[in-house]
Amino acid sequence: MFSKPIEFLAIGDITTDAFIKLKNAHIVDCVSHENREICLSFGDKIPYEFVTVIRAVGNSANAAVAASRLGLTSALASNIGDDQNGRECLESLKKDSVNTKFISVHKGMETNYHYVLWYNSERTILVKHHEFPRTFKAPSKNPKWVYLSSIGDNSYEYQMSVTEWLIKNPDIKLAFQPGTFQMNLGVEKLSGLYKRSDIFFCNKEEAQKILKTSETDVKKLMENIHTLGPKIVVITDGSKGAYANDGTNAYFMPTYPDPKPPFERTGAGDAFSSTLTVALALGKSLEEALLWAPINSVSVVQDIGAQRGLLSRTELEKWLIKAPSDYKPQKI
Repeated sequence: MFSKPIEFLAIGDITTDAFIKLKNAHIVDCVSHENREICLSFGDKIPYEFVTVIRAVGNSANAAVAASRLGLTSALASNIGDDQNGRECLESLKKDSVNTKFISVHKGMETNYHYVLWYNSERTILVKHHEFPRTFKAPSKNPKWVYLSSIGDNSYEYQMSVTEWLIKNPDIKLAFQPGTFQMNLGVEKLSGLYKRSDIFFCNKEEAQKILKTSETDVKKLMENIHTLGPKIVVITDGSKGAYANDGTNAYFMPTYPDPKPPFERTGAGDAFSSTLTVALALGKSLEEALLWAPINSVSVVQDIGAQRGLLSRTELEKWLIKAPSDYKPQKI
């Protein structure tokens, strides 16, 4: 089943998401609209509509599935426990033709399991990353691309091993989409990854956090992240669109028109970043890749979870044909 050389190796944590569709909740704006809190009655019984359990998700797992559906030979390097949740995560990945040989199974440990409080089209995620004894085992044959994203907070030495391997193998292209714990480590500790990145992804708020700045001009944020080393910097800004800078040209990319109101927003960022990376891996230019990425992003939010709405290449190209005339990257 997995005899072909790996073209796309995603590295990062994997989990199960249990989506709990809330009925009785309300949102409170704290200081600003961007700092909101979800409120539930304290010490009460809270009714919910339903629970949907989705296996084998997480930034890197989502990217591996996206790459596979778009036509690349894909694999995931991760860690799970030897429990039922772990076994079902493996089965889910295999159904999507993702190679699982680089996933370490740890005896007597639990696989990550997250709870998603889903209210309206937004979600608040309760997360727990188990502290697996992580050891990076490099593939015997180098993949064309590595996609590195969210890993738990005990992973510094593991990430240093990945960095050393990447530095020794400059033929491998690196896409880096840092997760919360990676951003918390700071730029200095992960400077090797920033410098080694062929393409770097984050959203506007994450860029401000990484740079420790209140700067709101996305073009300036991209230029400042560029000084950290990445060859291409991509910053997303939710429904406002996305921006990219390749060191020579800067672009603004509008969103693809929603076919209907978003159903649930989990995984939109992962779909954008992984699809853009896959397009580059398939030989597309940055401008062409920017056309692909928003399509998978808008498709994902039409369903529950980060993977159900991920498209095949044929499906994505059909969406592209139907795009409005003003759907194209604009130089800024």
